[in-house]
Amino acid sequence: MPVMYAWGDDRRYNSYANHFRRMVGSRVQKVAVNAGFTCPNRDGSLSTGGCTFCNNGAFTPSYCQPQKSITRQIDEGIEFHRRRYRSAERFLAYFQSFSNTYAPLDHLRRLYDEALSHPLVAGIVVGTRPDCVDEPMLNYFASLARDHYVALEYGIESTFDATLRAVNRGHDFAAAQRAVAMTAERGVHVGAHFILGLPGESDEMLMAQTERINALPLNTVKFHQLQIFRDTPMAHEYDLHPERFRSWSIGEYIDLFVEILRRLRPDLVVERFASEAPPRYHYACNWGLVRNQTLWSMLEKRLCELDAWQGEKFVHL
Repeated sequence: MPVMYAWGDDRRYNSYANHFRRMVGSRVQKVAVNAGFTCPNRDGSLSTGGCTFCNNGAFTPSYCQPQKSITRQIDEGIEFHRRRYRSAERFLAYFQSFSNTYAPLDHLRRLYDEALSHPLVAGIVVGTRPDCVDEPMLNYFASLARDHYVALEYGIESTFDATLRAVNRGHDFAAAQRAVAMTAERGVHVGAHFILGLPGESDEMLMAQTERINALPLNTVKFHQLQIFRDTPMAHEYDLHPERFRSWSIGEYIDLFVEILRRLRPDLVVERFASEAPPRYHYACNWGLVRNQTLWSMLEKRLCELDAWQGEKFVHL
């Protein structure tokens, strides 16, 4: 007989899919949207060249083209996902590419109001940087959240300032702490993204940073393994100093993530623990074409083998 865990199902982690089933009673699918933003460390405000690991094309669907309207991208995205996930009934417009709050508030209003006016859109998820929000902007998102699902997803990547400097993030961890707190106190759902395996970070550091993640008032969290993509500064760094980079096998990575998951706050919703990208973008530290669903199945199998689950080693401080 399946064991029921704290989040109300028999999975050994607090899954994103079941989080939405509990919240709205049906499957909800994200539809990516490219609204034509840039980043302050690309346009010269902070720096140029962007984060050393970033190649947006590696995770942007082909239908996401900023010259198309928001409505058209949503329509094409829904059609794309309905061919793959026929059970999806409602959709989230996921503003994913670059920093999606890096514009005047009036411009943001036009974009997000258009997305939320779509009859099949249940809410929006806005990917951005911790240094690209302010109080008026967060107050606007809080006003939307009174009638819709609204989530801000911050690229934090690491809790270590030395790492953030090395990858040209242009902000420190304190900026992330402030942005997450300001968002959460307004009742807006808040998520964060972290990369595991950035140069200089050991397994011990990655497990230790879980305590810092637990201390943030987050609702959801994404992790993925470091992948080195073509046409990035990090690819050049790899050519010069390959010894600085980790290259886990899938099994090694899953074993590491199990130990992170054991220490992760049990109420945190785990949206992703690894990622895939089209092989044409691969340069180094990649696993080839391994689909996310396969990775989730491997993680669940390993958790069962070890009789492990999310939060079993979590200590509330």
